[in-house]
Amino acid sequence: MIGDKGESPSRYELLSMVKKHSNLIGKTVLDEQDASDVELDQKFWHDILDLYFIGGRDAKAQQDDDLLFFVKKMSLHGYGFNDNLEGDSPYFVRRWATKLDELVGESSVIVDWRRSLYLNLIAHTSYSVTVAICSYRTLQNHQNNQGTPLSPVYKVVKTVYASPTRVNFHVDSRKEVETKPAYPDICFAVDDFDSTFDAVVLTDTDHCFCVLLNAVGGAAFPSENRHQDNVDAGQTNKTKLTLFSGFVSYQMVRDAYDAGKSGFGSLLPFGHSSRKTDRIYMKGPGGRGEVEVAVSGVADQSLDESGPHSPLHTSQGGLKIGAMVRKAASVAQVAAKNAYAAASSTRNSDGGMVMVPLKCCLMSISLPWEHIAYDLLFKGGSPVNL
Repeated sequence: MIGDKGESPSRYELLSMVKKHSNLIGKTVLDEQDASDVELDQKFWHDILDLYFIGGRDAKAQQDDDLLFFVKKMSLHGYGFNDNLEGDSPYFVRRWATKLDELVGESSVIVDWRRSLYLNLIAHTSYSVTVAICSYRTLQNHQNNQGTPLSPVYKVVKTVYASPTRVNFHVDSRKEVETKPAYPDICFAVDDFDSTFDAVVLTDTDHCFCVLLNAVGGAAFPSENRHQDNVDAGQTNKTKLTLFSGFVSYQMVRDAYDAGKSGFGSLLPFGHSSRKTDRIYMKGPGGRGEVEVAVSGVADQSLDESGPHSPLHTSQGGLKIGAMVRKAASVAQVAAKNAYAAASSTRNSDGGMVMVPLKCCLMSISLPWEHIAYDLLFKGGSPVNL
């Protein structure tokens, strides 16, 4: 076993071993003849996972992060294997315990230890998402000259969590959200998307809707000092790694909102109010990943600031939200009124239809686990800053 002949390696040393034997990330099974014997050795990955997430973890210091994920062997899943062993999901979950083999029990025979190590590395890393409104001209200048500052018109930064589970929000009813396995994709969902991004409103044809996903600490950023292994790296190292960055113009969002489909995604209506709300799926740059956004037109709230039909008193699907804090409602009302006033002054060059201000609420980002694992291990360069 790794570390049997002396002191167990630190997390930093273990991650160096993982990097050395991660040539298979992003490759198909047919390419495995190019891998080293160690890379295909399930015991090696079992021992790494054991040391990294069992032996290298202080349970008392990390009580809020005690879930471990175990990916099933691909050759066994979906081919009539005993479904009594962990059901038909491609992975199963356990709460942290002091001994890995006792934790997994008889299910160890179906575990793909290599993929399980990568999944836990992803799940135990810390992330933030930045949603911003930027000027298209500013973005173009920045792309042409990296020294040009990229100052957003407005932005929101939100902590998100990596999960192998996909969340399907039912915003048009009182039903609880549905969840289903997303793996091999990893989903970063924003449960309170409507309130978090309530003021993200595109009010100009020059506006772009921008999304950044950054890794900012945790398991993928261990300290070189073994005595700091059980401290969140985000508190000790100045780390930030951009895993996803992309933007769409106002015109693209408007076309999708009006027509119901576009070249970058599709629309699925889920609201029944007079203010149409649509769920848009946007592919990331180069087709990498997917962003799910709720888009809705912002009504002219100067015409009706109170009453049972006010957008401030009902949700997108017409549900009562009386529990909303009055101050937050007031801020949202002012933001919407200002957005509508700014957008209403903009008309097409031919004097046509008044521009519609569009509120864009990020619901989730999904990325393949191999893309995330590769970037966490090998991606260099400076992060994108907004």
